[in-house]
Amino acid sequence: KMVDPTLAEMGKNLNEAMKMLEDNQRKVEEENEKKYARKDIPGPLQGSGQDMVSILQLVQNLMHGEEEEETSQAYRLQNVGEQGHMALLGHSLAAYISVLDRERLRKLTTRILSDTTLWLCRLFRYENGSAYYHEDDREGLLKICRLVIHTRYEDYTVEGFNVLYTKQPVIYISSAARTGLGQVLCNQLGLPLSCMCRVPCNTMFGSQHQMDVALLDRLIKDDVESGKLPLLLVANAGTPGAGHTDKLGRLKELCEQYNMWLHVEGVNLATLALGYVSSSVLAATKCDSMTLTLGSWLGLPAVPAVTLYRHEDPSLSLAAGLTSSQPVEKLRALPLWLSLQYLGHDGIVERIKHASQLSQRLLENLKNLDFIKTSVEDELSSPVVVFKFFREYSNRDQTSHAAQASTIQHPIISNERHIYDTLNQWLGEQLAQLVPASGVDVVELEDEGTCVRFSPLMTSAVLGTEIQDVDQLVDCLKMKIPVLTSTLQLREEFEQEVKRTVGLLYIEDLSWPGLGVVRYNYHSDGKNDDKQEKELEKINTELLKKLNELESDLTFSLGPEFGGQKNCIYIGMVTEDLDVSELVETIAATGREIEENSRLLENMTEVVRKGIQEAQLQLQKANEERLLEEGLLRQIPVVGSVLNWFSPFQASPKGRTFNLTAGSLESTESTYVSKAQGTGTTPPPTPTSSLAKQRLPGQKIFKRSLRSSDTFSETSSVSHCDDLEKMDQRPPALSPGQEQGPLETERTEEQKEVAQPTKTDIEDIQSDKSPHDCTKVEEQESQR
Repeated sequence: KMVDPTLAEMGKNLNEAMKMLEDNQRKVEEENEKKYARKDIPGPLQGSGQDMVSILQLVQNLMHGEEEEETSQAYRLQNVGEQGHMALLGHSLAAYISVLDRERLRKLTTRILSDTTLWLCRLFRYENGSAYYHEDDREGLLKICRLVIHTRYEDYTVEGFNVLYTKQPVIYISSAARTGLGQVLCNQLGLPLSCMCRVPCNTMFGSQHQMDVALLDRLIKDDVESGKLPLLLVANAGTPGAGHTDKLGRLKELCEQYNMWLHVEGVNLATLALGYVSSSVLAATKCDSMTLTLGSWLGLPAVPAVTLYRHEDPSLSLAAGLTSSQPVEKLRALPLWLSLQYLGHDGIVERIKHASQLSQRLLENLKNLDFIKTSVEDELSSPVVVFKFFREYSNRDQTSHAAQASTIQHPIISNERHIYDTLNQWLGEQLAQLVPASGVDVVELEDEGTCVRFSPLMTSAVLGTEIQDVDQLVDCLKMKIPVLTSTLQLREEFEQEVKRTVGLLYIEDLSWPGLGVVRYNYHSDGKNDDKQEKELEKINTELLKKLNELESDLTFSLGPEFGGQKNCIYIGMVTEDLDVSELVETIAATGREIEENSRLLENMTEVVRKGIQEAQLQLQKANEERLLEEGLLRQIPVVGSVLNWFSPFQASPKGRTFNLTAGSLESTESTYVSKAQGTGTTPPPTPTSSLAKQRLPGQKIFKRSLRSSDTFSETSSVSHCDDLEKMDQRPPALSPGQEQGPLETERTEEQKEVAQPTKTDIEDIQSDKSPHDCTKVEEQESQR
């Protein structure tokens, strides 16, 4: 059929137009889908991926931070060492080996696991043992507990927790064990907390950090009589706090008597690799299981902890999770397998021996220091050294202190221990900051309180601690001991001095390591609590700013960020040459100055407002008087101008000036007469401390001048304080040309009226002319 060419052309154009519209719509939908997808996908995953350099740069920034210096980065990396590189290589090889075929993987993992287990058993004298490798050091004990439950409860595999109803299992741990260990075991095993029994340590005989064996025996007997099943005992070969070892020999006998499992853990187990081992630690080789943390002992990063155990039934070990049929699980031992071969027996023994030598070196130096008390298990060989600052009393002081403590026993003992805990907390933080390579930390012990702990077996291999670091630690300790003794001695004197000073309030904060805490009391004039609190905060903040501007060696602050008192001045550690009286008086005088200035500013608004109102009334009254003098005609615009031209009216300009210093209105007549603005009353000088004294060149504030020992005595110091109190009670004499301070110039209006005439008034009286008469004469002359 013939088609109209026009219609054919129209159809063709229509098809092209529709195609273009559909293509544009499709493009818009695709772009919208892309935009929507980009919003959902995180930034690092967008596109086709990132190159290796960018990813490594990101990891480096996350590890070290962009603002950290290059020196600190190099210091951290060099401590890893080549043996650490072997451990890191093991993780990469484990990932690579896991892709091998199953048979080859099984043979390789079996060889790695058997070699590592054999080497560890030989190194740490644990014969015929098996090994379980785990990341969390508590996981090995958890698996051991499950193994013992499977062993003692034969039907546990079938009936589960129902068999525990007949005889409730009991796990015994020492009170010196890690915090929260018992709760973690009960939570993971699904047991109630009543299944955990904490055994107290010795109180009468032996170390106060060792488990009381006699008391443990009684606890086990009571549990057996009550129908419970003693299951497992966790002992320590080096407690987490003080590093003491339980009596493992007697504990093993007790466990054999009641058919219990004995598990041992602790840092002292590392010494089993040495040639000489103490008998208390050597008894750990007879236990049923032990946990070794080789990563911290040998400085190996990311290597697993190892739990060695002896058990004859492999099926129960498999049920408890101590062994696995998966070859990939056995690759956990690969980093340790590589590192042990790289170090060798001599390298392993050398690192453990080096840590023992470091602790022995520190212990020998601490014996020669005064005011340092150590707490070690064996002075000849102790891998962990715990010490604290403690000032022992002399015979006379000890007698008086004992008498005082017997009168009020509990508060004095509690406060004294709290103060020593605070000072030792500060000492540990300072030593860790000054000598970071030493690895010292602060530990809380039940009997000794807060102490400083040096455990090189846990830190020296990682931090690279050397003998010179221990010597530097001792030198820093010698520098801090005089500061501690001075602060402890002057705390009571500072408290008494503040309580005697008007305007200051002593705040008792036993957790502050310093001279003390003081607050300036704001004298409120019937203000509400909110306004008074704001004024108190404002004054003490300004007082802190003023004290920090002084050239002194003291540190003033608002106290700790959390837990501190509000609106207080915290004074830090001090030295023995501190003048406490001058310090307290300066704080009081500066606080009074700030309070007076604050009150002046508060009253200034009210005074100015009243002065303006009074000036307006006086000016209005003066205008009325001027109208009466000039007459009504002079107020008419045209008539007044003509009248003033024929008969000028001369009137002196009258104004008012407001004296801010005196707070009163004054006339401006004297200004127009003298053609100059009067300065008014000279403002009073800034109040200063009455104890201000002459200082030697270079001597800082709050420092006592050096005195000979024969002239400085307790009597002279007491008489000096009495003289100072008398000086505070009477006004000081003024030297020629010296002006009085605001405290001396504050007099009532009645006193001002009967005040003595000045030198200028006397001269005017002698010349029979008053200043007012002289002003009148000058006005007459000016009119002529």
